[in-house]
Amino acid sequence: MAEYTVISDHEGLEAAARALAGGSGPVAVDVERASGFRYSQRAYLVQLFRRDAGVFLIDPPALGDVSAIQNAIGDVEWVLHAASQDLPSLRELHLVPPTIFDTELAARLLGHERVGLGAVVETTLGITLAKEHSASDWSTRPLPQSWLEYAALDVEHLIDVRDVLVAELDEQDKARFAAEEFEAVRTREPRPPRDDPWRRLSGLHTVRGRRNLAIARALWTAREEYAREQDVSPGRLVPDRALVAAVAGAPATKQDLARIKEFTGRASRTQLDRWWAAIEAGRAETDLPPERVSTGESLPPPRAWPDRNPAADARLKAARPVVEAHAEALHMPTENLLTPDLLRRVAWAPPADVTADSIGAALAALGARAWQIEQTAQLIASAFVDSVQEPENAPETGS
Repeated sequence: MAEYTVISDHEGLEAAARALAGGSGPVAVDVERASGFRYSQRAYLVQLFRRDAGVFLIDPPALGDVSAIQNAIGDVEWVLHAASQDLPSLRELHLVPPTIFDTELAARLLGHERVGLGAVVETTLGITLAKEHSASDWSTRPLPQSWLEYAALDVEHLIDVRDVLVAELDEQDKARFAAEEFEAVRTREPRPPRDDPWRRLSGLHTVRGRRNLAIARALWTAREEYAREQDVSPGRLVPDRALVAAVAGAPATKQDLARIKEFTGRASRTQLDRWWAAIEAGRAETDLPPERVSTGESLPPPRAWPDRNPAADARLKAARPVVEAHAEALHMPTENLLTPDLLRRVAWAPPADVTADSIGAALAALGARAWQIEQTAQLIASAFVDSVQEPENAPETGS
C-alpha cells in the first residue's frame, strides 16, 4: 500500500502548488467533510490529482490560507464527482473552479444505471474502489493511513473516468447538454436560509398546539446554538426524537425532564439547565408560531389538481408521459431532461398563447437550460394543446 502524507504546513503547500501548476490536463478535486459529526460543512481534507504532478492531500484546518492552490490550478478544468456537494466547501476556502466536469452528472445524462463514484469507476475503468470510509469522521487527527488511501483513490482515477465519459458524451451527441449542466452547477447560487428551519425537526408533525410548537422551536434553537458553539452535529447532542419527546412529556420541573427516558443524547443530562431554560422560554413566548405555514411559491400536490385546477391537471397528465418517453429515448432520467417541478409549474400556469416559443420562454424564466428547452418545449406545447382538444372529441357517456 502506498504511503500518503497530509500537507499541513505552508512549505508543503507551496511545493504541492508548484507541482500541480507544472502538471498537464485537468485536475481532479474531491473534499472530505465530517457531516454527521461536526456542525459545520467545512472541508477537513481536500484531495487533488493532476497528471505529471501526482496526488496531494491538503489539510485546510491546519493551513487556513490555501490560496496557493487556487493560483496553481485556477485556469484549468476541475473534475469532480457530484460537484454540487463539494463546491460550497471549496468556496469557503476560496477555491473556485473556472470550469468543471462532473462525472456523476455526466453518468446520469448518459443513462448509467448506477452513478456513485465507485460504480462509475467500475463501469468506465473496470476498477473496484472500496467505500468503507465514506461516512467517517474526517475531522479526526491524525488521519489513519487506510483513510488516506481511500481519499487518494477518490481522485487518482477521476481524470481517466472523465476521458471515457467525454467519449461517451460525444458518441451520444450530449456534450453540449453536459457543458450547460456543468456550468449551471458551477454558477448556482446557494439556497437562501429557510424562514423556519426548526420546522424540519423530525417528528414535529406529532406536536399539537401553538404553545407546544413554541416549546419545540425554543428547544431546537437552544440545541442549534450549543451545536454551533461546540462544532458538533446537533443530532449527536440530542436527537430530534428526544426533543419531540421532551415536548410531549410536558415536564413540570427540571427533574421531570430528566426522568423522561426518551429524552436521550450525550448532552441531554450534562446540559439539562439549557434544555429546561428553553422549555420555560417556550412556555413564556408571546409570539406563537402558526400550526401551518404557507411556503408561498409551492403548488398544491398533483392529487389535488382535479378539484383545484382541472385544466392544469389535464395539461400535466398529457405532458408528463410525453416528457418521460422522450427522456427514455435519450437514455437519461426524466429529472435530468426536465425536473418534475418545472413541468408542474408550467402546467399550472401556462402562457396565455401556448406555443413552443412561449413554453420555452416560461421554462427559461423558471431556470431550465437551453438544451432542455430545445428538447421539451415543442413536446409540452403540443401536449397542452391536445389536453384542451381531447374532451371535445371524447364520446358522450350516459348519466
